[in-house]
Amino acid sequence: MSGNLPAQSVTADYTQRVADDLAANRSEQERVRSELARLQDELVRLEASEQVLTKMQEVLGGTPKQTLKPSKSSKGAAVPAARGSNRKKAAGKAAVAAGRKASKKTASPKKTGEPTWLELTTAYLGGQSEPRSAAEVAASLTEAHPERAVQVAVVRNSLEQGVAQGLLERSKQGRSVFYSPTAPASVPSGS
Repeated sequence: MSGNLPAQSVTADYTQRVADDLAANRSEQERVRSELARLQDELVRLEASEQVLTKMQEVLGGTPKQTLKPSKSSKGAAVPAARGSNRKKAAGKAAVAAGRKASKKTASPKKTGEPTWLELTTAYLGGQSEPRSAAEVAASLTEAHPERAVQVAVVRNSLEQGVAQGLLERSKQGRSVFYSPTAPASVPSGS
Protein backbone atom coordinates (compact mmCIF):
# COMPACT_ATOMS: atom_id res chain seq x y z
CA MET A 1 0.00 0.00 0.00
CA SER A 2 2.87 2.35 0.58
CA GLY A 3 3.51 2.17 -3.22
CA ASN A 4 0.13 3.77 -3.95
CA LEU A 5 0.85 7.02 -2.08
CA PRO A 6 3.57 8.30 -4.42
CA ALA A 7 1.45 7.34 -7.46
CA GLN A 8 -1.54 9.26 -6.09
CA SER A 9 0.69 12.24 -5.32
CA VAL A 10 2.16 12.23 -8.84
CA THR A 11 -1.33 11.91 -10.34
CA ALA A 12 -2.57 14.81 -8.23
CA ASP A 13 0.45 16.91 -9.29
CA TYR A 14 -0.14 16.16 -12.97
CA THR A 15 -3.86 16.83 -12.60
CA GLN A 16 -3.09 20.22 -11.05
CA ARG A 17 -0.51 21.06 -13.73
CA VAL A 18 -2.91 20.12 -16.51
CA ALA A 19 -5.65 22.25 -14.90
CA ASP A 20 -3.24 25.18 -14.57
CA ASP A 21 -2.02 24.79 -18.16
CA LEU A 22 -5.61 24.58 -19.39
CA ALA A 23 -6.52 27.78 -17.50
CA ALA A 24 -3.43 29.55 -18.92
CA ASN A 25 -4.30 28.33 -22.42
CA ARG A 26 -7.86 29.63 -22.16
CA SER A 27 -6.61 32.94 -20.81
CA GLU A 28 -4.15 33.26 -23.70
CA GLN A 29 -6.92 32.39 -26.19
CA GLU A 30 -9.04 35.20 -24.76
CA ARG A 31 -6.13 37.64 -24.99
CA VAL A 32 -5.49 36.69 -28.62
CA ARG A 33 -9.23 36.97 -29.47
CA SER A 34 -9.28 40.43 -27.94
CA GLU A 35 -6.17 41.50 -29.88
CA LEU A 36 -7.62 40.02 -33.08
CA ALA A 37 -10.87 41.97 -32.62
CA ARG A 38 -8.88 45.17 -32.03
CA LEU A 39 -6.81 44.57 -35.16
CA GLN A 40 -9.92 43.83 -37.21
CA ASP A 41 -11.48 47.10 -36.03
CA GLU A 42 -8.30 48.95 -36.93
CA LEU A 43 -8.26 47.34 -40.38
CA VAL A 44 -11.88 48.36 -40.99
CA ARG A 45 -11.04 51.97 -40.03
CA LEU A 46 -7.98 51.99 -42.29
CA GLU A 47 -9.94 50.55 -45.21
CA ALA A 48 -12.68 53.18 -44.75
CA SER A 49 -10.04 55.90 -44.65
CA GLU A 50 -8.46 54.47 -47.80
CA GLN A 51 -11.82 54.62 -49.61
CA VAL A 52 -12.32 58.26 -48.64
CA LEU A 53 -8.81 59.21 -49.68
CA THR A 54 -9.13 57.31 -52.96
CA LYS A 55 -12.38 59.11 -53.77
CA MET A 56 -10.78 62.44 -52.92
CA GLN A 57 -7.85 61.61 -55.18
CA GLU A 58 -10.22 60.71 -58.04
CA VAL A 59 -12.19 63.93 -57.59
CA LEU A 60 -9.03 65.98 -57.59
CA GLY A 61 -7.88 64.34 -60.81
CA GLY A 62 -4.89 62.68 -59.22
CA THR A 63 -3.62 59.36 -60.37
CA PRO A 64 -2.93 56.63 -57.86
CA LYS A 65 0.75 56.12 -57.14
CA GLN A 66 0.19 52.41 -56.82
CA THR A 67 -1.81 50.87 -59.65
CA LEU A 68 -2.06 47.44 -58.08
CA LYS A 69 -4.25 46.79 -55.07
CA PRO A 70 -1.97 46.01 -52.11
CA SER A 71 -2.07 42.48 -50.83
CA LYS A 72 -3.65 41.79 -47.45
CA SER A 73 -0.24 41.38 -45.87
CA SER A 74 1.03 44.72 -47.17
CA LYS A 75 -2.11 46.72 -46.40
CA GLY A 76 -1.07 47.40 -42.84
CA ALA A 77 2.42 48.40 -43.97
CA ALA A 78 1.07 51.20 -46.17
CA VAL A 79 0.05 53.27 -43.14
CA PRO A 80 2.17 52.92 -40.02
CA ALA A 81 0.07 52.04 -37.01
CA ALA A 82 -0.13 54.56 -34.23
CA ARG A 83 0.64 53.49 -30.69
CA GLY A 84 -1.84 52.97 -27.90
CA SER A 85 -5.08 54.95 -27.82
CA ASN A 86 -3.88 57.36 -30.50
CA ARG A 87 -4.85 55.07 -33.41
CA LYS A 88 -8.17 56.79 -34.08
CA LYS A 89 -6.60 60.20 -33.68
CA ALA A 90 -3.77 59.33 -36.09
CA ALA A 91 -6.21 58.05 -38.73
CA GLY A 92 -8.20 61.27 -38.41
CA LYS A 93 -5.05 63.39 -38.67
CA ALA A 94 -3.97 61.47 -41.78
CA ALA A 95 -7.35 62.16 -43.40
CA VAL A 96 -7.17 65.85 -42.44
CA ALA A 97 -3.61 66.12 -43.77
CA ALA A 98 -4.70 64.56 -47.06
CA GLY A 99 -7.57 67.03 -47.24
CA ARG A 100 -5.22 69.96 -46.67
CA LYS A 101 -2.96 68.79 -49.49
CA ALA A 102 -5.97 68.67 -51.78
CA SER A 103 -6.90 71.59 -53.98
CA LYS A 104 -9.72 73.98 -53.12
CA LYS A 105 -12.42 71.58 -54.30
CA THR A 106 -12.94 69.07 -51.54
CA ALA A 107 -15.53 66.33 -51.54
CA SER A 108 -16.98 63.32 -53.15
CA PRO A 109 -17.80 63.49 -56.85
CA LYS A 110 -20.45 66.14 -57.48
CA LYS A 111 -22.60 67.03 -60.39
CA THR A 112 -21.95 70.23 -62.27
CA GLY A 113 -23.64 73.13 -60.54
CA GLU A 114 -23.82 71.46 -57.14
CA PRO A 115 -22.16 73.29 -54.27
CA THR A 116 -18.88 71.90 -52.95
CA TRP A 117 -18.69 70.38 -49.48
CA LEU A 118 -16.80 73.48 -48.36
CA GLU A 119 -19.65 75.67 -49.57
CA LEU A 120 -22.23 73.44 -47.91
CA THR A 121 -20.41 73.28 -44.57
CA THR A 122 -19.73 77.03 -44.40
CA ALA A 123 -23.32 77.84 -45.39
CA TYR A 124 -24.67 75.47 -42.75
CA LEU A 125 -22.43 76.86 -40.01
CA GLY A 126 -23.32 80.41 -41.06
CA GLY A 127 -26.91 79.71 -40.04
CA GLN A 128 -26.02 78.29 -36.64
CA SER A 129 -25.94 80.23 -33.38
CA GLU A 130 -23.26 78.07 -31.78
CA PRO A 131 -20.26 75.97 -32.85
CA ARG A 132 -20.90 72.44 -34.20
CA SER A 133 -18.81 69.28 -34.36
CA ALA A 134 -17.97 67.60 -37.66
CA ALA A 135 -20.38 64.76 -36.79
CA GLU A 136 -23.20 67.25 -36.16
CA VAL A 137 -22.50 69.05 -39.43
CA ALA A 138 -22.41 65.74 -41.33
CA ALA A 139 -25.71 64.62 -39.76
CA SER A 140 -27.41 67.90 -40.70
CA LEU A 141 -26.04 67.77 -44.25
CA THR A 142 -27.26 64.18 -44.58
CA GLU A 143 -30.78 65.34 -43.75
CA ALA A 144 -30.57 68.41 -45.97
CA HIS A 145 -28.96 66.62 -48.95
CA PRO A 146 -30.10 62.96 -49.00
CA GLU A 147 -29.07 62.69 -52.66
CA ARG A 148 -25.40 63.17 -51.75
CA ALA A 149 -23.26 60.61 -49.95
CA VAL A 150 -22.20 62.45 -46.81
CA GLN A 151 -19.17 61.06 -44.99
CA VAL A 152 -17.95 62.52 -41.72
CA ALA A 153 -14.32 62.35 -42.87
CA VAL A 154 -15.10 64.40 -46.00
CA VAL A 155 -17.06 66.93 -43.94
CA ARG A 156 -14.21 67.15 -41.43
CA ASN A 157 -11.73 67.72 -44.26
CA SER A 158 -13.96 70.45 -45.69
CA LEU A 159 -14.22 72.08 -42.25
CA GLU A 160 -10.45 71.99 -41.86
CA GLN A 161 -10.11 73.47 -45.34
CA GLY A 162 -12.44 76.28 -44.25
CA VAL A 163 -10.24 76.88 -41.21
CA ALA A 164 -7.13 76.97 -43.42
CA GLN A 165 -8.79 79.52 -45.72
CA GLY A 166 -9.92 81.69 -42.80
CA LEU A 167 -13.62 81.04 -43.42
CA LEU A 168 -14.15 79.01 -40.23
CA GLU A 169 -12.79 78.91 -36.72
CA ARG A 170 -11.88 75.78 -34.79
CA SER A 171 -12.34 75.57 -31.02
CA LYS A 172 -11.67 72.75 -28.59
CA GLN A 173 -13.66 71.74 -25.57
CA GLY A 174 -11.78 68.94 -23.89
CA ARG A 175 -11.09 66.37 -26.59
CA SER A 176 -13.92 67.59 -28.83
CA VAL A 177 -13.41 69.95 -31.76
CA PHE A 178 -16.10 72.42 -32.82
CA TYR A 179 -16.36 74.69 -35.85
CA SER A 180 -18.04 78.04 -36.37
CA PRO A 181 -17.86 80.79 -39.00
CA THR A 182 -15.24 83.47 -38.49
CA ALA A 183 -16.56 86.72 -37.12
CA PRO A 184 -17.09 89.20 -39.95
CA ALA A 185 -14.81 92.21 -39.83
CA SER A 186 -16.64 95.30 -38.65
CA VAL A 187 -16.98 97.95 -41.32
CA PRO A 188 -16.62 101.54 -40.08
CA SER A 189 -19.55 103.77 -41.01
CA GLY A 190 -18.80 106.45 -43.60
CA SER A 191 -20.43 109.49 -41.90
